[in-house]
Amino acid sequence: MKKTKFILLLSFVMFSINYTYSQEANAYTLLENISYRATEALEDSYIAERCVLDIYYPENIENFPTIIYFHGGGLKYGNKYIPEYLKEKGIAVVTVNYRFFPKVATDKIMDDAAASVAWVYQNIAEYGGDESLVFLSGHSAGGYLASMLGLDKKYLKAYEIDANTLAGLIPFSGHAITHMAVREEQGIPMTKPLVDAMAPLYHVRADAPPYIIITGDRDQELLGRYEENAYMMRMMKLVGHEKTELYEIQAYGHDMVYPAVPILLRKVNEITKQLKEVGPEKVMDSIN
Repeated sequence: MKKTKFILLLSFVMFSINYTYSQEANAYTLLENISYRATEALEDSYIAERCVLDIYYPENIENFPTIIYFHGGGLKYGNKYIPEYLKEKGIAVVTVNYRFFPKVATDKIMDDAAASVAWVYQNIAEYGGDESLVFLSGHSAGGYLASMLGLDKKYLKAYEIDANTLAGLIPFSGHAITHMAVREEQGIPMTKPLVDAMAPLYHVRADAPPYIIITGDRDQELLGRYEENAYMMRMMKLVGHEKTELYEIQAYGHDMVYPAVPILLRKVNEITKQLKEVGPEKVMDSIN
């Protein structure tokens, strides 16, 4: 019995030492307010103010995955932030600001989001990241941006990026139909659904990256947010996309970020492991 207690105590001490060493070894750096439209920012004060991002990354890990996280706010307000649970997890988090409607048209906001992704592709290797392990996420309007960039290939194509090279799309409670700010721009009431080219549903396709949709409880969510995403999942499956999943978080409404983040991290780790084991090409072959 004494020997067993000693072994358990020794194991605990060794774990504590290793954990402390690990925390010290894997230090993290936060760089703030980096312009992803540096050239235009010289001539446009609003671009200089809003078209910036923060990058939080591990210093002593190589080829880590990166989550690009877009904040919510109806495409009208909000500010970049890093969900707390994503810190010190062996990954990079890039959190992005973008311009707002109605000060700019919604297609300009889409282009801001695409430009920020292009910045990550062009620069993440310098920080130790792997550009084949870039995931898009975000809450509400941010989730909508993540879905649109990953499904409508034209936005990233403008920056010579194939959206299919994204490692995964993991939106939190984002629109699957046309966003309410886009409908407002067109003079359509918020409660009138629309599916046009500015809706992720319009761009369902079998060859998209893995698509993990997370919403709050259907009875507590904003408007019909769960139902539109459930239809999105169904249509993705019907066109042959086998890597679409839908998670409904019970007892949470639109404020479902806190319980959604662990799902995000788990899926990032699962997909990263798969990509490193079999390679991006074979993963895409399994999707097609």
